[in-house]
This record gives sequence, structure tokens and C-alpha cells, in this order.
Amino acid sequence: MNLNLEPIDFRCGTIAIVGRPNVGKSTLMNSLVGQKVSITSRKAQTTQCRITGIRTIEGAQFIFYDTPGFQTKYRLALNRTITSTLILVDIILFVIEAGYYDLNDRHVKELIPKTAKSILVVNKLDKLSDKDALFAFLKRIEPLYIFSDVVPMSAKRPADITRLLRILRLFLPFSQPIYDKNKLTNHSERFLAEEILREKIFRWTGDELPYTSTVQIEKFEQKGRLRRVFATILVDHYNHKAMIIGQKGAKLKQINTEARINMTRLFDAPVYLETFVKIKNSRADTDVKLYAYEYEYSLDESSR
Repeated sequence: MNLNLEPIDFRCGTIAIVGRPNVGKSTLMNSLVGQKVSITSRKAQTTQCRITGIRTIEGAQFIFYDTPGFQTKYRLALNRTITSTLILVDIILFVIEAGYYDLNDRHVKELIPKTAKSILVVNKLDKLSDKDALFAFLKRIEPLYIFSDVVPMSAKRPADITRLLRILRLFLPFSQPIYDKNKLTNHSERFLAEEILREKIFRWTGDELPYTSTVQIEKFEQKGRLRRVFATILVDHYNHKAMIIGQKGAKLKQINTEARINMTRLFDAPVYLETFVKIKNSRADTDVKLYAYEYEYSLDESSR
């Protein structure tokens, strides 16, 4: 990798973003990076693996890990992902929701090594109707933690993100950058395409579709600037398949269109996206599958 040497006071390090599901970790990650690299959804546990985002500013490079929301009763493999991440990073951002702290938050806090540099991020401040209640809330939970800093904020406010980056820089070790200054993530475009499509599925199906539904990128081709993406959405049952396709293919059309637009923005290049919906380990309903394919194909062709 060809990197120009930065001044001796340059800082670079790793930051883990942890918290229970739905406290806004992925939104915070995307805001800190300045681009969507981690999927967001109202549905809990959208992030299923560790996502890496990179932000380089004058004098510092931040390498963020967005971890899955901690699960207290199931999906223990995800919890192991979190604990293995916390051992390796330079800083831990423990994210909670302003005005709300429960047993699940406490379970996550207990995972944080006592010797770690950790910062408490009190997120979703914009949703706290009684701003005077914030001080009382912080005083109430104060005995539960010892952090290097406490940052009340909203991940949707650029000024708050700038303030958090400024605070984080103070805790980073002095080091040369690991990645090129223009790099936003260490994941491949193929992986990001899969994540973007997964996000759109969750957004358009709400809580109805189970986590067992998955996305596979069957083929990812690049011809010049054009990316050609062929994806399959795998579901357990016919009713799940019908749920994604929607009446006359309307929902699948929306999912496909929004995913393609997001990929185009992230890759800064034109994207052709073709999406199938299949039932796992089933040869049934071939006609519906072909209809969905043909519908999406004709849609993309007509939009050229």
C-alpha cells in the first residue's frame, strides 16, 4: 500500500461501537464515516457481523467497528463477535439511548474490559422530549459506570458528530494511517451490495420477515465503471416469498430500485441489479420466481 507519511503527531486507531439492539449504532457508524457502510433498520439485530468503517481527517484516521446488538438469550455467536472485538480495539464507544437504560444495556456494559478506554455515547438526544430530564438521567446511571468521557448527542446532527470525532482523536494512539485516506471500508463491493439489499428487505417487510431470510450475491461483475449485480433472496416459506414480491411485484420493485440507487451512490458508478426470490431447498413456485426475475429485468432495461 502506498501511503504518504503523515506528521509525527498523526493519530490512528480502532474504535468499537457497542450497545444493545436499536440504540442507533449503525446510524452512528455511518455518520462518523460520512457514508453509508452499515445497514440501518427499525428492526432489531439488523447488523449480523462486524462492519468496518474508516474516516480520515486532518491529523487522524479512525477505524470503526460496528458490532451486532448484544443478545441476552440467543444468537450467542454474535455475542462472541462483540467480545472478541473489544479485546483488540483502542477505544470503545458504549451507545445507550437518552432517557433509557435497562438490564440489556447493563449486560453490554459488563462486557467492556475495566482497563479499556471507553466513552459513553448517550444517543438519540433529539428524541428526548424533556431535555431537562437528561441531567437527571445521567445522574441516575452514574454509579453504574466509569468512562473516560460522556457524550450526549444525536447521530443525525453533523455538529454532534464533529464534536465526537474531536473527542475521539484525543484518545487515539500516535500512529501512521493504516488505510488510504479515501478508503471508507475494508469490505468488498460485493459484500456491501449484499448488505444494502438486506437493508431494503428489512425496511419494506418490517417485523414480518424472520432473520432466517438471507441474501446471496450470485455474481458480481465489473465492466468499465458499470457494476452488474445478480442477487438471490432466500426465504423459508412461500408466504415469505409472496411478502417480498408483493402485489404484481410492487414490493420487489421498490426493494430493487432503492438498493440499486444506494449501490450507485456508494460505488460512485452505475449499477445494474437483478434480483431473484427463492425458497430454500425447494423446487416449487418456479413461475413466481421467473415472474419476479422478468419483472425486475424489464424494469431495469426500461430505465436505461
